[in-house]
Amino acid sequence: MQEAPILEMRGIRKAFPGVQALDGVDFEVRPGEVMALMGENGAGKSTLIRILTGAHLADEGQVIIKGQPVQITSTKQAQDLGVAVIYQELNLAEAVSVTENIYVGREVRNRFGMIDYKTMHAHARDLLETLHVNIDPRLMVRQLNISRKQMVEIAKALSLDASIIVMDEPPSSLPTTTTSKTSELNEVEVLLDLIAKLRDQGKAIIYISHRMGEVFRISDRITVLRDGKLVGIRKTSETNPDEIVSMMVGRKLEDMYGTRSDTQIGDNVLEVRGLNQAGTLYDINFHVRAGEILGLAGLIGAGRTETAMATFGAGKRESGEILVDNRPVTIRNPQDAIRAGIGYLPEDRKLQGLFLKMAVLLNISAADLDHVSRSGFLMFKEERELSNQYIKQLNIRTPSIQQRVRNLSGGNQQKVVIAKWLAVKPKVLIMDEPTRGVDVGAKIEIYNLMHQMASQGIALVMISSELPEILGMSDRILVLREGHAMGELTREEATEEKIMTLATGIKTGS
Repeated sequence: MQEAPILEMRGIRKAFPGVQALDGVDFEVRPGEVMALMGENGAGKSTLIRILTGAHLADEGQVIIKGQPVQITSTKQAQDLGVAVIYQELNLAEAVSVTENIYVGREVRNRFGMIDYKTMHAHARDLLETLHVNIDPRLMVRQLNISRKQMVEIAKALSLDASIIVMDEPPSSLPTTTTSKTSELNEVEVLLDLIAKLRDQGKAIIYISHRMGEVFRISDRITVLRDGKLVGIRKTSETNPDEIVSMMVGRKLEDMYGTRSDTQIGDNVLEVRGLNQAGTLYDINFHVRAGEILGLAGLIGAGRTETAMATFGAGKRESGEILVDNRPVTIRNPQDAIRAGIGYLPEDRKLQGLFLKMAVLLNISAADLDHVSRSGFLMFKEERELSNQYIKQLNIRTPSIQQRVRNLSGGNQQKVVIAKWLAVKPKVLIMDEPTRGVDVGAKIEIYNLMHQMASQGIALVMISSELPEILGMSDRILVLREGHAMGELTREEATEEKIMTLATGIKTGS
């Protein structure tokens, strides 16, 4: 007999000014089950979770935990009821230790009432070891990279020993592969194995992710929301990615990557010769032509981002030559690169690509201040016209040009970064993980924008860790391994097996 749900949310409604965020949504998860919650940004997933965790109160509806109706009004109350959340946006205090972050508000004290750091450090170390992560719990969080911070966030949630665990895009900051230079286990694999163990222990897992492969690998059922409404619930074993995408966005998965117009690929726009960076890059050579998308593939640590940053002047270059339109150019910094016609959309849009506290208008004009200023003074009319042009052209969903970028969805934030670079009219645009952390609908829009840019003669260099994306979007693919260029594949000859053989040095198929 099937176990009763440990969590039920019935007829949940929530409205914000001008927006019906949730419209009569039903949701449930059972003990020992992984329930995937899917939908585009704006579908209502985050609002539903915030109601569960006490960050919002529902306008209508009922939350039932372990058969008892509850009204959750705070995070502390949610934790007391056995609910723990691992958020996509890290919620850690940078200036204190890993241990203090894990046990904040639940410090262990000795018989004199003093905090027992020795015991807490030992407990924290044990927790981290279950995640196969070698982190000294006494380190300040600010000393960790983003993937290690994500693992600390996961350890913090596990320390609560909750019966309902919400994972909101937990692997979005984790590398998807390991390199041959390290023996540490792949952190995503560790996380997925951990979820399986938690399920076997009877925990209920709510798993929010845009990564279709992970959802189909780890989940038992999938709940899909669209525009604040429940579209349907499917057993994972009885559905497929195509159906789930259709439920989410009304389009088939096979149509995701779109098509380009018949614009001919032109001459070389960017050529890099003999690029070297001490200990990282070794004699990298590549070119990209007008209207072409060149994919850079490889495992984490292969040198893809380092190649991009060195080309853009944001990373050190020991030697090597860069040519734009077949003419050598001197690039000592990003300003030189921009003047030469090269733009760079970084992997971490929030840290490197946006001014989060500033308006959409200011972010779009940031890379092209010469166009919207005269004699050192901003011309507000020109700035507004520029911003409105790209908001319309890229379909950026924002209440106004004065909206702070931090309040936009991930997909719309990424489109603001693209708008910023389109405003400078680049000849070459390097795009590092252009669809990381955005939903399926936003991915489709970004792919269409890339096709439009290529059709206009812009040369695109795309770095991606997702092989289907590399295969679906690239005209040619350059594969890197440990700082070396291992080979180039055309669209026609490229397969996942050939890319992985070049990327690893190991033949992956028969």
